[in-house]
Amino acid sequence: MLMDSKDKQKPQLDKNKSFLQSVGHALDGIKRLLLEERNFRIDLIVAIVVLTFAIVMKISINEWLWLFAAFFSVIGSEVLNTVIENVVDLIVGHHFDFLAKRAKDVAAGGVLLSALFAVIIGMLIFVPRFMTLLK
Repeated sequence: MLMDSKDKQKPQLDKNKSFLQSVGHALDGIKRLLLEERNFRIDLIVAIVVLTFAIVMKISINEWLWLFAAFFSVIGSEVLNTVIENVVDLIVGHHFDFLAKRAKDVAAGGVLLSALFAVIIGMLIFVPRFMTLLK
């Protein structure tokens, strides 16, 4: 695991003292996702490609809403999957445990379902446009 200068600081034991401190912790979490989670980075790359298609194809406001629902469904489930994996690893360490495996598998299944939702939304929006372009 990568360690940056904040990991070497004294751990915070009290509640956040300000909103900005909370935002700082949230940004640290996003940084961790970007640095350590390959699938999160892949999700972001796919989202950027799809957003580019959406801009070029001038999709409607309703289609934009569906696209962003799909994006954040996948990103959110990826974040929850990462949290579950980390908590399970914290609890069981480097030992195999069937319940730990089940928790990780279910969390990964949630990501897969979100990705399937996003693919269906993408197909509903883009396939008719591509078909029109081919005619």
